Amino acid sequence: MPANLLAMAPRRHRELARLERDVIGCDACPRLREWCELVAVEKRAAYRDETYWGRPIPGFGDPDARIVVLGLAPAAHGANRTGRVFTGDRSGDWLFRAMYHVGLANQPTSVSADDGLRLIDAWVTAAVKCAPPANKPSPAERDTCAPFLEREIALLSNAQVVVCLGGFGYEAACRHFDVRPRPKFGHGLEVPIDGGPTLLCSFHPSQQNTFTKRLTEQMLDDVFTRATELAHFCVTDLVVDDQIGDTEDDQ
Repeated sequence: MPANLLAMAPRRHRELARLERDVIGCDACPRLREWCELVAVEKRAAYRDETYWGRPIPGFGDPDARIVVLGLAPAAHGANRTGRVFTGDRSGDWLFRAMYHVGLANQPTSVSADDGLRLIDAWVTAAVKCAPPANKPSPAERDTCAPFLEREIALLSNAQVVVCLGGFGYEAACRHFDVRPRPKFGHGLEVPIDGGPTLLCSFHPSQQNTFTKRLTEQMLDDVFTRATELAHFCVTDLVVDDQIGDTEDDQ
C-alpha cells in the first residue's frame, strides 16, 4: 500500500502493513534464510533469467477478509521466487482458480506479484513464512514463526472461516485457537471455534495430491463453495481497491 494511502487507512490496514514489513525483515531462522538465499542464487533452469525474491513471504489480500486461507510455507521456486505466497507454482494455479470460481479473486491465475491479482473478502497466508528445505520446517522453526501468524490472525478480526490447506496448516490453526481435543484432519472437515471462525480443511493442492487425484478440481471447488456459505459471502458484496501486499518493496 502506498505511503499516502497507508496514513489514511484504518488501523487494521496499517498494522497489517507493519506486520508485512516485520515478516520481510525477519532473519530469526538461519537454516531457512540460508536455504532461501541459496535457491535465489542457484535458481531453477526455467527461471535463470529472473531475479528471485529470496526473503520471507507475508500474507496478502483483503484486510477485512471473512475467509482466510492458511497453507504450510512458501515454495522454493514459487513464492520464494515471485515474492507473493502461492504465486508462480502449480499449487497457486489450483488455489486461485478455485477462489476465482466462487468470486474470491478477480482472476484465476497468479504468476507474479504485479500480475493484477486482487482478492475479494479473502486473505491468503502460510504458517511458516520462509521456504524450507524439502518443504519441511523443523518444529523449532515452526514455533519461531508462530508469533507472526498470531499477529496476523488477530488483525484479521472479521475472519469467519479459516481454510486449512493440508495437515500442517490445520495443525497450525489448531495450535493458534487451542483446539482440544483435536479432530483428525480430513478433507472437508469442519471445526467450529467457540467465539471464533470455523476451520475448514482441504487436502493441500500440491502436485503430489493433484497428480494422484487425491485432490480434484471439484473437491477444491466444493471446499471454497462451503467457505463462502459459512462466511455468508456473496460475490457482489465487495470489490477491494487497496490491498496489503502492494507496496513497492514487494515487487
